[in-house]
Amino acid sequence: MPKSHPMFATAPRGLEEMLADELQALGLAQVRVRRGGVGFEADLAGAYRACLWSRVANRILLPLAEFEADDDDGLYAGVRTIDWADHLGSENTLAVDFTGIKAAISHSRFAEQRVKDAVVDQLREATGERPSVDTIAPDVRINVHMHAGEVTVALDLSGESLHRRGYRAPGTAAPMKENLAAAILLRGDWPGLVDAGGGFCDPMCGSGTIAIEAAWIAGDSAPGLLRTRFGFQHWRGHDDAAWKALVDEALDRQEAGLARIPPIVAFDHDSAEIRLALQNVQRAGLAKHVHVEGRELGDARPPKDCPTGLVAVNPPYGERLAEQHELLPLYLRLGETLRRHFPGWRAMVLNGSGCQVGLKPERTWQMDNGPIQCRLERFEIAADAGYAERLPAEDLVNRVRKNRRQLGKWLRRNDIDCYRVYDADIPEYALAVDVYGTDDGDWLHVQEYEPPATVDARQAQSRLRGALTALPEALDVPHERMVFKVRRRQRGREQYERHAEQGRFLTVREGHCRLLVNLTDHLDTGLFLDHRTVRLWLAENAAGRSMLNLFSYTGAATIHAAVGGARSTTSVDLSRTYLDWFKRNLALNGLDDGPHRAIRADVAEWLAQCRERFDLIFLDPPSFSNSKKMDSALDIQRDHGGLIRNAMRCLAADGVLVFSTNLRKFRLDDDLADEYRIEDRTAWSIPNDFERNRKIHQCWFIRHAES
Repeated sequence: MPKSHPMFATAPRGLEEMLADELQALGLAQVRVRRGGVGFEADLAGAYRACLWSRVANRILLPLAEFEADDDDGLYAGVRTIDWADHLGSENTLAVDFTGIKAAISHSRFAEQRVKDAVVDQLREATGERPSVDTIAPDVRINVHMHAGEVTVALDLSGESLHRRGYRAPGTAAPMKENLAAAILLRGDWPGLVDAGGGFCDPMCGSGTIAIEAAWIAGDSAPGLLRTRFGFQHWRGHDDAAWKALVDEALDRQEAGLARIPPIVAFDHDSAEIRLALQNVQRAGLAKHVHVEGRELGDARPPKDCPTGLVAVNPPYGERLAEQHELLPLYLRLGETLRRHFPGWRAMVLNGSGCQVGLKPERTWQMDNGPIQCRLERFEIAADAGYAERLPAEDLVNRVRKNRRQLGKWLRRNDIDCYRVYDADIPEYALAVDVYGTDDGDWLHVQEYEPPATVDARQAQSRLRGALTALPEALDVPHERMVFKVRRRQRGREQYERHAEQGRFLTVREGHCRLLVNLTDHLDTGLFLDHRTVRLWLAENAAGRSMLNLFSYTGAATIHAAVGGARSTTSVDLSRTYLDWFKRNLALNGLDDGPHRAIRADVAEWLAQCRERFDLIFLDPPSFSNSKKMDSALDIQRDHGGLIRNAMRCLAADGVLVFSTNLRKFRLDDDLADEYRIEDRTAWSIPNDFERNRKIHQCWFIRHAES
């Protein structure tokens, strides 16, 4: 009879029990859950079966020896007790993987080197030749685990991790390993749903991993069939006849199983991801069985004639805590899509953001996706619930619609497409809601003001979920065109710092200008809507004049002046990102950058050295800035006097300096009134859509006393 060996299968944390069930189903004996994986007994054919068929395991290990070692010399000596000539020769390559828990040797690279030395030295002494090391694709991979002083040396029969199925293009990364995707499907009892005639949908499929694993499970396809290498194939103890018999059996099962694959659909809004998913599906041999299509989340639908089935999805998580919170609209949209279009289905959501989808999970599990701790949530979507056409947050909805009606005539009369429609009018809904109109429809930019500590966090979250669900429908904007952010108290240039990395720009109109906004990548969008009145005034008064824009940001005020006929403009800012943005705005309006200079400099330093004269100066500094590129911090309350005086030195005799600030408690230095003619234009500068929050900014026109 074939000899049975003790084996060990490693598994991702939390999946040991599932792996044990899987190995038992494969007919393996003495299956028992242990730390980090599952022990079992098997002959070589049984071990090969685990390598070929396990959907959950990372590696299948054949232990060779166990011994005690207090240091690296003990490790070296213990490894040399194994007769390595039974496993490899000088013609082979090898690699060593070392792991440890409270190990006597803490440096894994050093431990790997000592193990390699022991193997190589033994073989060289016996034959005069030595094997070489190949850490990428070795013939034999040796696994060494050290728990305190206890060492286990094993042969890695899998080679590289079993999650690498072979259908992913070399060099492409994925947000989820294949064995984790399979585990999600098994937690959702996908095999049972297949038997019941169910279909499958992944509405945010990315590179298609979950859909491919679903098809392979349904079609009884061994997950290791596409792999071209296993760790046992160049091992001297390999039984090639047993392996080939298993592969032939798996091929027969796959051929029979393809006809049983139910309808499987996978959607994503990202065209690059769709292309990658299609390539992976093709490599997996599933082009006729998995339908991949570009769709927005809200347009996801079940396959035709599938009243039941499984939705499995791995939504984005976000790297920062605030960014995770800002994913809430996406998760709510997922919940609405499930409730509206998938009644009678089961859903599995790998939730790494902590956001709620607006449905109550029937069960949850803790699961790690790489370094990210996630919650795997299972939802049963009631077949008879349908979708009630209702809008939560009714008081907010009524206020938003009322505000838009009241602004309507003013917006149309002034041809305004970008405006604030709501600004914390109702204390329970501490939000700012801006509409950005583009040629192909409106977008919503929603910011949550940080609630005071006195507000109950649960109630605040509940109201926020209701608001984010209701706002798109209340304002007739598709859910996917709403961007949500948390607006905490900012200091200085924090308001300009990068917020995300999507790089998606929209073109909007303001007056006679076209301007680029970015709703996702920064806290602010590139266009301060509350300064609209000042920008339009600059456009009307710039013809034939020179204009200086200090702390110019994306240059929107400069663009207005240039389009209004300014003879020349100069825009000064320390950020290369925003000066590049300004140049793009120039090009968008067909403006030559010859008469419209962009200067990257510390504004205070540049202004102190400036000897030019300008007819119009716009000075809108941050409240505070301590950029690393500046020699000293800027505090506008403390420093505004010096800034204004230096700016006035650069102002033509009959010119106007427009000074504004968003610092709410700002007080203009009284001494300035003794030197210049100062006109408070705050009331005039605040447009109708900001009248509910008249403390949004302050504004003054400053002229020379003798002008």
